[in-house]
Amino acid sequence: MTIRERMEAEEMTRLAEDAAKAALSRGRAREEVENEVRTCFQRDSDRILHSKSFRRLMHKTQVFLQPEGDHYRTRMTHTLEVARIGRTIARALRYNEDLTEAIAFGHDLGHTPFGHAGEVALTEITGKPFHHNEQSLRVVDVLEKDGEGLNLTYEVRMGIVGHTGDRDPETVEGRIIRTADRIAYLNHDIDDAMRAGILCEEDIPHEIALVLGKTHRERINTLVEDMIYQTMESGKLGLHTDVAEAMDALRQFMFERVYRNPVAKGEEAKARDILKRLYEYYSGNPDRLPKDYRPQLDFDGIERVVCDYIAGMSDRFAVDQFSEIFVPMGWQLR
Repeated sequence: MTIRERMEAEEMTRLAEDAAKAALSRGRAREEVENEVRTCFQRDSDRILHSKSFRRLMHKTQVFLQPEGDHYRTRMTHTLEVARIGRTIARALRYNEDLTEAIAFGHDLGHTPFGHAGEVALTEITGKPFHHNEQSLRVVDVLEKDGEGLNLTYEVRMGIVGHTGDRDPETVEGRIIRTADRIAYLNHDIDDAMRAGILCEEDIPHEIALVLGKTHRERINTLVEDMIYQTMESGKLGLHTDVAEAMDALRQFMFERVYRNPVAKGEEAKARDILKRLYEYYSGNPDRLPKDYRPQLDFDGIERVVCDYIAGMSDRFAVDQFSEIFVPMGWQLR
């Protein structure tokens, strides 16, 4: 028996009845020889972690565009927080931690530069709704490894595309990440907003603080522990009604005070303009696309390929490309 087979056998007895088991995975689009020491879900986590698109998350906006300071969240730190929250819940409830982690690592790979402003820009440019969860699936299926994709398992792929939007995840682990994502971003966005001087602890409505807690630590603990205990009591994944309602009220509060705040969003018009100008430029000059994107032109067409290229950019790279193409350089004596 290999190490992988031993771990798979342990999952069959240790995990909850409705947990996803690596040995029962629906597999990959392209069959592969199994690894001797890692399960299929562990391999998926590693593939995402070592991908180029994962590394680019380090320089992609969470809420504040290119903030000054080392402690503001990026898409990468958000992803890591989601993974830890998700694993805590999965472990307590005896669900598959490796699958939970893999979904968390991949869930935001398709996010555009400049956060949701980038999604709005690409939607306006193409005339088609751009959804980052669908782009995340495209990244792992098609765009990574020069068009080969990462060949992830079905369960991870469906968890990634189902972490937001109308499509519910097919596994409990996917549903855990759907909630863990919201727990993470609501609370760390509050923390960042306070760091930016937009909010203070006293601004959180009293009726919300009474249920969830008054501090970052208290809110996270309340939401994570409530999800664990409510699920254990009811047998159905979720939060107690009062906690779920407080979480929804907190989300509404954040939209009113932070996500639509003119201070936090003041530069988004410029960001959208950068992406629109870049899109127009590369659409008219496909020969300036990177070499690894050009073969796709024959299969996907110019609109899709340019959209993929821009969506994959980090904030910093988009600004640098805009400057290189559109901003005149000072004359230098040679």
